[in-house]
Amino acid sequence: MTDKDGLSPSFVETIAGFTAGIVSTLCLHPLDLIKTRLQVDRSSHSQIGGSIRVIREISQHEGGLPAFYRGLTPNLIGNSTSWALYFLCYGNIKDALQSIRDCRESELTSSDYFVASGLAGLTTSVLTNPIWVIKTRMLSTGSKAPGAYVSFTSGVMQIYRSEGITGFYRGLLPALFGVSHGALQFMAYERLKVYRSQMVPVLRPGNDSADSGGGPTRRLGNLDFFVFSSLSKIFAGSVTYPYQVLRSRLQTYDAHLVYRSAGDAAMQIWKKEGLAGFYKGLGPNLLRVLPSTWVTFLVYENTKAYLPRLASGQ
Repeated sequence: MTDKDGLSPSFVETIAGFTAGIVSTLCLHPLDLIKTRLQVDRSSHSQIGGSIRVIREISQHEGGLPAFYRGLTPNLIGNSTSWALYFLCYGNIKDALQSIRDCRESELTSSDYFVASGLAGLTTSVLTNPIWVIKTRMLSTGSKAPGAYVSFTSGVMQIYRSEGITGFYRGLLPALFGVSHGALQFMAYERLKVYRSQMVPVLRPGNDSADSGGGPTRRLGNLDFFVFSSLSKIFAGSVTYPYQVLRSRLQTYDAHLVYRSAGDAAMQIWKKEGLAGFYKGLGPNLLRVLPSTWVTFLVYENTKAYLPRLASGQ
C-alpha cells in the first residue's frame, strides 16, 4: 500500500527512524562513551567526579579528541538500524491495532500504544543485541587496552571465535526487560501528542468556525515535539535506568568471570555498591538522553513529514 506520493507508510517510517538514529549518534557519541565507561565502573566515585576522571583519562591516555569517538561505527550501525526497525515495527503494529479496533490512530488507548511500542522494542532488541555487545565493549575500553577490538569487524570475529554465537547475546535478558522503557516513553509521547492536538482545533481554510469533528485537527510543531519528547523521556528514564547499568555490566569483556547471571550481577551490585550502584552514569546519561531524544524525535517527525512532500515534488 502506498500513498499518493508513491511512498508506503512503512518506507517513510523506516527512513525517518534510520535518519534520526544517524544524526543523534553523530551529535552525541562522546557522551554515550562517557556514560558507558561509568556504567561498567565498579569503583565508588561520585557521578560528577567519575565523569571528570573518565574525561581526563581519555584525553591524557587514549589519544585526545579522536578517542571520544571510539566505537562510533557500531554505535552508528546500532542506532540507525535500531530506530529504523523500531519505527517500522511500531507503525505496522499501530496500523494492525487500528484495523482490529476499526478506529483512527487518535482513538487508540494508552495500553494500545504500550503494546505496540513494547512489541516493536522486543523485536528490535533481539535483532540488534549483537551490535550493542560490540559497541559496549569498544566504548568501555581504550583502543590500547589488552584484548581491545581494533574495529567492529575484529570484534565480530573475536567474539565468534572465543564465545560463539551466545557471546553476541550477552545482556539480552536485561535488554528485554528494558523494553519497558521504550514502551513507557512512547505511550506517554503519543498520548501527549493526542491531547495537544485535540486542545486547539485549527480553522479550516475558508471556514470561520473551528473544526469540531472530535479528532485531532491541530498540526503539531517542533516545540510540541521538543516538550513531549522531554517529558516522556524523563518519565520513562526515572523508572528504568537500573536495567541499563545491569546490561552494560553483563556485556563487558570479563562479565562471565565476575557474574554468573543477571540475577547474580544485580545482587553483587546491591551488596557492594548499594542502590547508588544501579544509577551510576545517571548524570551524563541525563545530559545525553535528553539532547539525544530531542534530536531523534525532531529529526524523525520532520523527516516523516517532509519526505513524502519531497517525493511528490512539493
